[in-house]
Amino acid sequence: MNRRQAIQVVALGLTSVVIAPASLQAAAEPPAKPGAAPAKPTGPTPVPTGPFSVPPLAYAYDALEPHIDTQTMQLHHDKHHQAYVNNLNKAVQGRAEVAGWSVDRLLRELSLVPEAIRGAVRNHAGGHHNHTLLWESLKAGGATLPSGDLAKAIDAAFGRFEACHEQMTMAALSVFGSGWAWLTSDASGKVQIETSPNQDSPLTAGHTPLLGIDVWEHAYYLKYQNRRSEYLEAFAKVVDWDVVSARYGKAR
Repeated sequence: MNRRQAIQVVALGLTSVVIAPASLQAAAEPPAKPGAAPAKPTGPTPVPTGPFSVPPLAYAYDALEPHIDTQTMQLHHDKHHQAYVNNLNKAVQGRAEVAGWSVDRLLRELSLVPEAIRGAVRNHAGGHHNHTLLWESLKAGGATLPSGDLAKAIDAAFGRFEACHEQMTMAALSVFGSGWAWLTSDASGKVQIETSPNQDSPLTAGHTPLLGIDVWEHAYYLKYQNRRSEYLEAFAKVVDWDVVSARYGKAR
């Protein structure tokens, strides 16, 4: 081998070192088919956006201690309620039939919601509305008794507030599985106690929800485990009856 041939051999060796990694990369990533869409970036799926959002609490997470614990409030509001809102926004996305509808209208006129999304709207609009009303009804040191027209309506229906409280507690204890106990009013202003499964809303039956007690286990299990009666006793101590009374007046 002469000097010229030796130089050619060395040059070929260096070339193979440079191009080998590129060749290996090409083998690991086969070329895309003609006309194929570019690969989607990896990462967390973005939260769907839409017309509905979780209202912020008007008080701190620990404001209802020791009756409702801080961790439960944080998980209940930030995780569970947010999940209902996310799924409701996803359900109504691109549905011109219900564009611009409020959550109240979706529930009051549920039979007019397209059948394809009616179940999702029932569950998630109900969850959104029920929880929004719940947060507004609670306050440490709030009014402990109804007032005004609501007080009169309760006396007319139950004889006294204590009887209303006892019957609502019994209704909440009677809910099998997940659901709510409600104090509601009908179109005439008469108040009554009723229960609903899952996240069903009294609005769908034509009733106005005044106060709802959430008896899904996520509402109390961290602190009270299976002692639902203890949770109900504690819940009664943070109901703001001024808010509930005003809600009844507005409904009238």
